[in-house]
Amino acid sequence: MKGKIADGEARDRLIIWIRRRMEEFRITPQALADSIQHDLDHTPLYRDARGNEWNGLGDTPHWLRAAQSAGVDPDFFRIAPNTKAGDESQRIDPRQLDLFT
Repeated sequence: MKGKIADGEARDRLIIWIRRRMEEFRITPQALADSIQHDLDHTPLYRDARGNEWNGLGDTPHWLRAAQSAGVDPDFFRIAPNTKAGDESQRIDPRQLDLFT
């Protein structure tokens, strides 16, 4: 097992690396928590096949502008709202699934 890193050691190294990057870029744990909360509060409304997402805030992203310029309706990329269990009336459009997973 020469040269292999145990899972626990790999996790510890990753944590150290993340902490150093956070310090380097002056990212506080509170700023990270605020960013996560913002993402939870503003879920994406649009998604393309490559996993690019946009929550409708700010300028239209390049990938969506390019699609519009090519004549694609933005509703093609709209993410269906979450449905309750057993609700068959609103199915997720297979075009909205990430094709690269």
